Amino acid sequence: MNPLFQQVIQDVVRKRLQKEGFNRPIPPRILADAMRVFRVEAYHWVKDYFLILLGAFSAAFGLNGFLLPNQFIDGGVTGISLLVEVLTGIPLSILLIAINLPFLILGAWTISRQFAVRSIIAIIVLSVVVHFLHFPIVTDDKLLIAIFGGFFLGMGIGLSVRGGAVIDGTEVLAVYVSRKTSLSIGDVILIFNIVIFSFGAYILSVEIALYAILTYLAASKTVDFVIDGIEEYMGVTIISEHSDDIRIAITEKLGRGCTLYHGKRGFGRDKSHLRHTDIVYTVITRLELAKLQTEIDKIDEDAFVIMSRIKDTKGGMVKKRPLKH
Repeated sequence: MNPLFQQVIQDVVRKRLQKEGFNRPIPPRILADAMRVFRVEAYHWVKDYFLILLGAFSAAFGLNGFLLPNQFIDGGVTGISLLVEVLTGIPLSILLIAINLPFLILGAWTISRQFAVRSIIAIIVLSVVVHFLHFPIVTDDKLLIAIFGGFFLGMGIGLSVRGGAVIDGTEVLAVYVSRKTSLSIGDVILIFNIVIFSFGAYILSVEIALYAILTYLAASKTVDFVIDGIEEYMGVTIISEHSDDIRIAITEKLGRGCTLYHGKRGFGRDKSHLRHTDIVYTVITRLELAKLQTEIDKIDEDAFVIMSRIKDTKGGMVKKRPLKH
């Protein structure tokens, strides 16, 4: 690392430690640990915002290169914005921000302010790119427009979610409604989109509405591919020498409950040499994965992490505590 850059990082870390009460000379070990944590945070911050930026450009390409020139629509807030643009002539870039804003306010309340801020940034970038960048029209074939428009739009949504944000507020509404009712997240999104496609059939044409359904299916399958499924919850198993520190980070930093399993490390022929270890298991939302991975890397970069999809949960701390990202 460049010595000047290294010195800048040290100065930033020293100021952070001084704010935490280290007014005396900071021990080298504490400074080294704090610098490692800072590097982990900086790496994840850059990675998350790169994914958000890439997602916004991908979604903008799907809109400008395929859907908009042919008056095709999609589901969610993007579909509502496209319909309102057809009816009123208001630029899509303005509608994307205005219609998403109530959902992001809801997201700040139900998920976290940091999540809402990232989503606002993602949507503003998307709006700016849609307004100022004019991509070439790739094809006039309606089937290709529906499939590939949905593909690039879904890729943008998926990349943004992996960066800890959304560019369509429908998911936030679905999470909120699913907590208040017996409907699943998938049910809420489906009902929401059926209403949008019905209005699309009435305002535009039945043919456009049918192509919009195809666009939505292509987008949703692409989201599945990019973020390994659209289910809200993930079961995460963590095996580490620092399991207690990870447990504390999960409960204090993410506000989640966790379970400890007593196990043995299975490497070696002689059972007498197997070491006991605590295995941490927790259930979090997909939007919290980036935050959890950051906290794990701060403690143990060599931790063995297993993630699996969970369709839904009941009880515990998942729905009782507000999400934090």
